[in-house]
Amino acid sequence: MEIPRAILTSETRNSKPADSERATLHALHAHLVWWGLKQFTSDEAYFQWQRETLSPAEIAALLREVEQKRRGSSAEEVSFYDATAGSNILPVLYSQQYDYYLAIGSRVTERIGKARSIQSIIDVGCGAGILTTFYAREHPDRRFVGIDRSSVSIARATEQSKALGLTNVHFECLDLELMPPTQCSDLVLATHALVQAEQDSGVPSRSWNTFDRAGESEPQADFERRTGIGARLDCLNSLLSAQGRMILFEKTRQLARRVPLQRALAARGLGLIEQPELIRYRLVEEIADDGPLYVLGRGGSQQFHWDDSPEPDEGPPFDRTKLKAGSTDPGVPLYENHWPSAQRVWEELRDKRLLKETTRQEPDGRQLHVELGQAEEGVYLYFANTLDQRQLVFVEPARKAMLESYYQEIVDSASG
Repeated sequence: MEIPRAILTSETRNSKPADSERATLHALHAHLVWWGLKQFTSDEAYFQWQRETLSPAEIAALLREVEQKRRGSSAEEVSFYDATAGSNILPVLYSQQYDYYLAIGSRVTERIGKARSIQSIIDVGCGAGILTTFYAREHPDRRFVGIDRSSVSIARATEQSKALGLTNVHFECLDLELMPPTQCSDLVLATHALVQAEQDSGVPSRSWNTFDRAGESEPQADFERRTGIGARLDCLNSLLSAQGRMILFEKTRQLARRVPLQRALAARGLGLIEQPELIRYRLVEEIADDGPLYVLGRGGSQQFHWDDSPEPDEGPPFDRTKLKAGSTDPGVPLYENHWPSAQRVWEELRDKRLLKETTRQEPDGRQLHVELGQAEEGVYLYFANTLDQRQLVFVEPARKAMLESYYQEIVDSASG
């Protein structure tokens, strides 16, 4: 048995780092090694180390915790983080996040260093304190507090901070929503701590043919309530000093989750101090696209504004001249786009003639639309839903049956 990599989620900057950035990354590498973490680029090598380090019984017990955590209750989440804070398990499990620690740790410590007004920092959801202790080591003239719901994680963080000889950091076992600390801080950190409901699909768009979200308060309030971010944000906001800053990094890359998070932040008087940064990092061999990383303050800056539109995607440019060239592989379409940009291409098709279409409301609330049509460019299939998924496929008229079959497959799977 192996602990799957998908349990946890981790880029380093694409550009060549400056001397200060290199020094920070070097220090961060050394810090992670001190914690017992290892960096892997091969799944095979990682899982081999996992089997060598943990007994079959330990792996089986952890897998049970993973399954319980996926059920989503607060108690089961705490139980999982209690189990993963053990001295034997922590290095193995959190080595999956090695590149995540490099990406986030370097960015946060750089911002702490540049802002001399930041003297007190609270790290919410600090876990076992891997990054919190790094920040404290890098900035001995600042004061740090780490809080987490897992008592075992807090005990481990306290033990490790003492082993490092740190006197500018302490840790508290607190549930943010129940008993937040009374003091305000110059910087509030929350990385992978605010939006715990990973399976929540977010707030759907107004209809399948737009990416815009309605302005009504009910869908927003429902999202904040069921994910818990409303209450957590209120608590985070209460911890922030008048001129303080907040750094957030959550699993909200999908537009349906990003937009309601941004609206929740704006509704609490928080605005952008920097342009949000989308971050790509590795989980061993797997690539994770995560974030954005938000740097916020009360009121924000007039220079930066909330963006509720889809991010630029990797959809292939649409070239009608290439469509006419035909395809040498009967299984490969003339054109295929699975990105938001597919909507713009679909909207600009010439002389569209609809052959068949289906639009329905799904049990989870999303609206789904699929259509088969004929245009000047060829036979096409277009799929869209209110969770921002788009797909456009073109074939020659002679291969129309291929798209008819695909159309029926989508309709049948949706109705099932």
